[in-house]
Amino acid sequence: MSMDLSPLAKRETRESVVPMINVVFLLLIFFLMTAQIAPPEPFEVTPPQSGAEAPAEGKRILYISASGELAMDERRGDAVFEGLSDLGENEPLMVRADQALKASEIAKLLPKLASYGVRQVKLVSRSR
Repeated sequence: MSMDLSPLAKRETRESVVPMINVVFLLLIFFLMTAQIAPPEPFEVTPPQSGAEAPAEGKRILYISASGELAMDERRGDAVFEGLSDLGENEPLMVRADQALKASEIAKLLPKLASYGVRQVKLVSRSR
């Protein structure tokens, strides 16, 4: 019986994936911490359809239900008008009204919004 004393073949060392996993988790945490999470809508609103190409953009959103109920941030009803005081002069107010709401109801609301200093109103719609 003879014993093989030749040197063993060297195994190739592989790169560790642990540093890459660490970087992925750090990126994940970074994106979770810096992302803006949209608050839930106060009630179900289905915006009307339009052929607008560019979506309406703005920070403050006034929700109007099919029955005419108003909501903005945590305010409901006529209390939404109190929250308009901190709206910037050139900042538009986004109006997210339900498609079942009559246009005349929105038209009645516009003078009241203007009396609270709102100068720009953008109606949120969904594309066809």
